[in-house]
Amino acid sequence: MADTIAETVDLLYTIDQEHLTPDQQIALGAALAALAQAERLDQISERLRSIHQVLNTFLMRSAVDGGR
Repeated sequence: MADTIAETVDLLYTIDQEHLTPDQQIALGAALAALAQAERLDQISERLRSIHQVLNTFLMRSAVDGGR
């Protein structure tokens, strides 16, 4: 997903904004906002994966320690 976001950012920032109609400017602004939201969701997803790994490690250790 990160590659897709990076490619989209590159594409959006190559647009010559001076020659856009007002409707196109609004659409570009909406696209940039959606992109920022997608990037944030990707960051949240990564953090949740890290938390999941920590919890799984904790549970495995608890199971091993409890079996002793």
